[in-house]
Amino acid sequence: MSSFFQEFLYPLISSGPFREKFNMVSGALLVQFQESMSNSTCKLAESELCRDDSAALVLKLIAIGSILVAGAIGIAIPLLGRRKSFLATDGNLFIATKAFAAGVILATAFVHMLPDGSKNLTNLCLPKIPWSKFPFSGFFAMVAALLTLMLDFVGTQWYERKSEKAKRKGGELNDELGLDGSLDSISAAGVLPADRTVVNGGNGGVCGGGGEESIVGMHAHGHGNDDGHGHVVDVYDDGHGHGHSHGHSFGGDNSSRHVVISQVLELGILSHSILIGLSLGVSHSPCTIRPLVAALSFHQFFEGFALGGCIAQAQFKNLHSMIMACFFALTTPGGIAVGIGLASFYNPASPRALVIEGILDSMSAGILIYMSLVDLIAADFMSKRMRSNTRLQAVSYFALFLGAALMSSLAVWS
Repeated sequence: MSSFFQEFLYPLISSGPFREKFNMVSGALLVQFQESMSNSTCKLAESELCRDDSAALVLKLIAIGSILVAGAIGIAIPLLGRRKSFLATDGNLFIATKAFAAGVILATAFVHMLPDGSKNLTNLCLPKIPWSKFPFSGFFAMVAALLTLMLDFVGTQWYERKSEKAKRKGGELNDELGLDGSLDSISAAGVLPADRTVVNGGNGGVCGGGGEESIVGMHAHGHGNDDGHGHVVDVYDDGHGHGHSHGHSFGGDNSSRHVVISQVLELGILSHSILIGLSLGVSHSPCTIRPLVAALSFHQFFEGFALGGCIAQAQFKNLHSMIMACFFALTTPGGIAVGIGLASFYNPASPRALVIEGILDSMSAGILIYMSLVDLIAADFMSKRMRSNTRLQAVSYFALFLGAALMSSLAVWS
């Protein structure tokens, strides 16, 4: 290999024409990069024609309060209502409402964020090469979606291994009962007869997968709960050969999925919430801010509802759920506050700002497209519960399309 380099490659690269061509190309790329990272204003924005700093500041403060309240209410409803029968996470009303919220998130990615990213990255202020010669917005969205898939997979694997370790540490309970936790040993011990049947002991998937299945005997009683664990504790015999079981048969796949989905979804939502807040905060135009107040409040409410539903199904401890809820509720208002502080020297019309915002918008869109289609919509609509309930299907599809249509219509004012 070294002889090949010395005899062929080195003379080629050290030749005069090659070095001149390389220097010319690298110099051109450097110039293009410097122009892309410039902080100078490229042209007078249309919003500058409606500039009014005092009126804009008042609207920004109103936006902070409105968006904060809307986001807090949206994420609190599923978290506080999960113990109420009418809004339990395994109820039909929750599934239909969550389909509406999933439509909102999908429309946010396709109709708002991806076009904004494309608009920024193909802006005339940027050098034509390379920004107008390649569809960078779609490329960054694709890369983000693939990275989200990988993160989703790796995170689920990690939580499943963590759950398995916890189960092994809790094996003393099975030892006390004389069981090893396997179905064969349960049958051999006489807890379940050989002619056992399979019943669905979990709920339909609302945020990433259907419920676990519990194996119960012909005369045994299986009880499902929200965390997807069947029951096999407190085993006794009634004297007539009928085994009765009440307790847990351990299975944590759903729990792991809900944990990963809730955290990845929050990551995607927070990343674009920061950009939304920052963009609104640095604006000096009441004409731009006024329609965004209602639009972003609506948007924040239903995004919060979707995220809150996933957090509720992940069954975090109260402190963990509260921290995730606070991060969501405060991110956009915090971005607006930071934008107000940066408004005096941050230049949103500069090539640098256009490139950074375009890339982040496109990547956030890719994350939300993956999460909404794979972990929210597909998981719900392909579940056994949805497929076996025609009325729930009709209501959920209507809610899904309604949420997407309403969020898309907000693009007229944003």
